[in-house]
Amino acid sequence: MDAPRTAPSYTHPAPNSPKAPKPPRRPPAPPVQYALLTPVQAFWRALLALIAALALSFGAYLFLFSHLQHFAAQQRLADSYRVQLADGTAPVSEGDFEDVLLEDGDPVGIIDIPQLGVHEVISEGTSAPVLAGGPGHLRSTVLPGQAGVSILMGRAAAYGGPFSRIQELAPGDRFTVRTGQGEIEFETIGLRYAGDATPPAPVRGESRLILQTARGMPYAPTGIAYVDARSVEDALPAGARQTTTLSLAPEDKALATDTTTVWALVFALQFLIVAEIAAVWAFRRIGAQRTWIVFVPVLLIGGLFAADQVVRLLPNLL
Repeated sequence: MDAPRTAPSYTHPAPNSPKAPKPPRRPPAPPVQYALLTPVQAFWRALLALIAALALSFGAYLFLFSHLQHFAAQQRLADSYRVQLADGTAPVSEGDFEDVLLEDGDPVGIIDIPQLGVHEVISEGTSAPVLAGGPGHLRSTVLPGQAGVSILMGRAAAYGGPFSRIQELAPGDRFTVRTGQGEIEFETIGLRYAGDATPPAPVRGESRLILQTARGMPYAPTGIAYVDARSVEDALPAGARQTTTLSLAPEDKALATDTTTVWALVFALQFLIVAEIAAVWAFRRIGAQRTWIVFVPVLLIGGLFAADQVVRLLPNLL
């Protein structure tokens, strides 16, 4: 038989016995050393950061802030034109009631296309800044409803895209335009593109209206879409026009760009470069947190201003 197992015995150290030595401490980790950038590397890093900020500002402006700007402009134009209609001073020619030439952006009418949900105040002029606020009236043509051919242009995607769906209008669809001479109803003739046959010229005393916008993918225009319409009522007397087809400013033509404020874009880029240099200096002197607090709003405002100037260089029907 196996021998009986005995309980293990444990020995306790004597009270005055020496303590076990502590394990040696690990040496502290050496501080992380960052390689200093050369002046050329610092320049390229700052340049890439500036380009990234501009691209981000451009996208935010085009896809978000441009629509807010259009909404605010329409509110302002509606308030102004409502007062003119109530006072009987709404323009019926290229001049106001005092026979002073209208400024670009002055309201001249209201277009309503119920089937498309369009209710927009029309401004005089068709340059990129004017069309940022809504549809514009081509200066070299009569006002809608007057004898002759009138042309209205509107953006297809940016700044609210008020004419983004006019290509859905079918022959026979009706809509109205209100001017200082009253409300005029139009009937759609058809849709056409470059190279398509144009409708016959209007007969004497007939009012014809052409709506123009960009065709193609949103924010990527490939041409111009034309929607022809005619008044279902008798044409109204045409007001005097000073601008002709020959004297029309280049930036007022369809798909034209506006280069009249390129100097403002240069100023905006210079401002951003100076702000970038100041931000780098502040980062090294006062730290990252304070630099972000001070310079992020400055760079954001400068980037949006630069983006606004860049958008002016894009086609006005975008």
